[in-house]
Amino acid sequence: MSKVIAVFGAGTGLGLSVARRFGREGFRVALVARRRQRLDALVEDLTGEGIEAAGFAADLSRPTEVPALIAGIRDRFGRIDVIEYGPFGTEQSFTPATRTDATLLEEGLPMFLLTPVEVVRAVLPEWTERGDGAFLLTTGITAVHPMPGLSGLAPLGAAARNYLYSLHGELADANIYAGTLSVGATIARSELSALVARTETTTEFPVVDPDDLAEQYWDMYTERDRIEQLHPRP
Repeated sequence: MSKVIAVFGAGTGLGLSVARRFGREGFRVALVARRRQRLDALVEDLTGEGIEAAGFAADLSRPTEVPALIAGIRDRFGRIDVIEYGPFGTEQSFTPATRTDATLLEEGLPMFLLTPVEVVRAVLPEWTERGDGAFLLTTGITAVHPMPGLSGLAPLGAAARNYLYSLHGELADANIYAGTLSVGATIARSELSALVARTETTTEFPVVDPDDLAEQYWDMYTERDRIEQLHPRP
């Protein structure tokens, strides 16, 4: 039975590129996003390229729904081997620290910290039994290097990164990989690119092709020689 990658927060940028990159290696693809219409379009694109794919509509701000979501993916594909978790939508914002408040962080807490933790908990028994698996977490560079004017949800990304580092250390001996790609660039063809364009900040980000990031993820998954990859590299 061929392997399966589940892309959480699938979109036209990095999510689609990751699906294509792993799909070229024979992976079947589960796409998870909130909007059914977008999922159907992505599935159609991948199917047209000879990649078996299916979409699963879900609100990732509801961590209590994760077990049912994971069960649905397993029912369709029979297994899950890799998770790429990187949701981001235009409702998020790069808020300065002076304007960041508890309400903003509370609203982002489920999607950017609680749900990825629940996803890992839901797939870990399967991976432990099989002796293989990989959790790939996409974060922004501000989770690693805080920047004035770009706080907002970055503290939640930093917390998720902290969790992933601990996870990596605990699971490495079980042949289960946890790694994070921290992106300090505008991802072409993504909703994030439109958000960055309208954000009031003096910080300029380079533009990166999501296919290049997907290639880095494939290398991280196959080599498993590092916890974190920064892009652009310092």
